[in-house]
Amino acid sequence: MANADIHFYFDPVCPFAWMTSKWVRMVQAQRDYRVDWRFISLRLVNAEVNYAEHFPPEYEAGHTSGLRLLRMAARTRAEYGRETIEPLYAALGTTIFDREGARNDAAAREVRGTRTFVEPILASVGLPPTLADALDDAAWDAEIRAETDEALSLTGKDVGTPILHFEPPEGVAFFGPVISRLPTDEQAAELWDHVIGLARFPGFAELKRSLREQVQLRALGWREGEVGDQEDWHGGSRRLKK
Repeated sequence: MANADIHFYFDPVCPFAWMTSKWVRMVQAQRDYRVDWRFISLRLVNAEVNYAEHFPPEYEAGHTSGLRLLRMAARTRAEYGRETIEPLYAALGTTIFDREGARNDAAAREVRGTRTFVEPILASVGLPPTLADALDDAAWDAEIRAETDEALSLTGKDVGTPILHFEPPEGVAFFGPVISRLPTDEQAAELWDHVIGLARFPGFAELKRSLREQVQLRALGWREGEVGDQEDWHGGSRRLKK
């Protein structure tokens, strides 16, 4: 997609990336934007990190599942084209975060990287179950690492996911925007215009707050109609990479 308007770098197990991707799709439905969905692996970003010291116990299994899913996505892209990644990511994200009964506990994070989990998802988007063979194929890691490095080269290393590159290759890239709830259709376009305004200024560097409400996803305990609670979630070079 040499003429894509946005490069969206995602890890399929990141709830922040998933929420932002849903907003981007809302804007796509209203505006003529082309998105190239690209890979960034939280497991590879944190390859030198001691998980026991820096993360809750379930995070290593969750990030490893994300890498396994990206291996499958990389094989899918290689064999069926870049256009397959958008529906595949949509199906993965919906199943992980938005289906009724979705959970984000240790057991749920670990099972996401298994054939049992992914084969029905592949079938739902018309892809063969044999693509699940790539879950265990570390030969895809070099490609995923290269794309991860590409994303971080655009923003610097002290960020998490998603990373959005606007109007590539010359445009600005940055971590986020991180949103905790979906806007309305009208708000989606308005928010997008503000973000584009920032992105088009070449000197834009960072806009940040660390006080956030819980991300409104079923897997994180949210139910429709509830208002998220504010939580003091501290960012930083390591703790952002969730």
